[in-house]
Amino acid sequence: MYNQIMKKLECQFKLKENGTNVSTEIIAGITTFATMAYILAVIPRMMGEAGLPVGQILTAMVVMVFVTTTVMGLYTNMPFALAPGLGSVAIFSITLVQLQKVSIEVACGVIFLSGLLFVLVTVLGIRDFITKLIPRGIKISISAGVGLFICVLGMRNANLIAANAKKTALSFADLTQPVVILAVIGFVILLILEARKVRGSALITILLTTLIGIPIGVTKIPAVFFSLPSGFGDVFLRFDILGALDIKYLPFLFAFFLPDFFSSLGTALGVGSKAGLLDKNGDLPGLNRVFTVDSIAATLGSLFTIPVLITYLESGAGVEAGGKTGLTAITTAIAFLLVLFITPVALMIPAAATAPILVYVGMSMLSGMRNLDYTDITEYIPAFICIALTVFTFNIGNGIAAAFIAYVIMKSAAGRLKELVLGHYLLALVLAYYFYSLASLK
Repeated sequence: MYNQIMKKLECQFKLKENGTNVSTEIIAGITTFATMAYILAVIPRMMGEAGLPVGQILTAMVVMVFVTTTVMGLYTNMPFALAPGLGSVAIFSITLVQLQKVSIEVACGVIFLSGLLFVLVTVLGIRDFITKLIPRGIKISISAGVGLFICVLGMRNANLIAANAKKTALSFADLTQPVVILAVIGFVILLILEARKVRGSALITILLTTLIGIPIGVTKIPAVFFSLPSGFGDVFLRFDILGALDIKYLPFLFAFFLPDFFSSLGTALGVGSKAGLLDKNGDLPGLNRVFTVDSIAATLGSLFTIPVLITYLESGAGVEAGGKTGLTAITTAIAFLLVLFITPVALMIPAAATAPILVYVGMSMLSGMRNLDYTDITEYIPAFICIALTVFTFNIGNGIAAAFIAYVIMKSAAGRLKELVLGHYLLALVLAYYFYSLASLK
């Protein structure tokens, strides 16, 4: 029986061909889950602020994460997990519903239309076309930008850095906080384990740091360890398509679609680079399959009042732990499904325990910058813009969009029009409208 299961797993995921094994993939999947577990608390709370039932949103979200991540693992054989994009959740809950007073039904309709747009551009091959339009230099910088973005996420989760209004910049927070101290301890543990080349170092670090956090008051032991999931009847099929077709919601449609389009692209290329899955041109073989899954996921999520599901940055933690195939993704999916019954246990893992993993993964993704052509200003300036705006605006889509516009401008100004095609100009115009849409949301 055991041998038959191993053979089926090998046949399905081509483990030996990818230089991995079942135990490594399972550890990687659990590591990805542990670094993503914060969404169990954050996203339902954000959606609850818009007047939605928190328990039902949690159940619907977990079901969607399980279904879409499982499909990603089986269909693409890549270690990517999907979940609602925090940017989309914020636009839905804060901008649309709370500030603009748009009804939840219309807001969900906008998400549904955004999902259909995802599907349309995927089926028509437009996403693949756009991916090929993006210059190699920007593709190289995407990995670095994503890496620094992940670093900032980790430091923020550890309360190590905070926004300083007086300096209009990020700065150290209170370094004496127990959360910060615990995160530093976790980082030291991780560095020691990595230096010793200990297998499963990321997961070991998360577990040890969580335990260490108990006596210093950061890790909270739940009163109960088991819970029954809520239903999701009040959030299922709650949308108004006709209302969402109003032209005044077009900027919101772009605000959902373009950032998540480029976020998924950036994450796939960035994490794929970390896993050694990219070809010599910086492209990810089978990327269109990834696009197909996340485009359908974006539409499917809207049926359950869940904003756009995208490929998650935290997948990089699983890759760092050795994950290279879809078995990592499926392990993550199963972990999320099981958490419906032990949610208090999953929420027990403090952000300080996963923060060191994110920082380490982010730092390790900077290595690709050595392949950038620093002798060509039209290549390295757009690459820098991509990295800088990804980090400074906390949005991968902003970085890629601004970098692409800068690339077209600089190539045109340098008289190197032969390096551009009509598609470059058209995409630059679309991205310029995207920034106009963002401005109109203020």
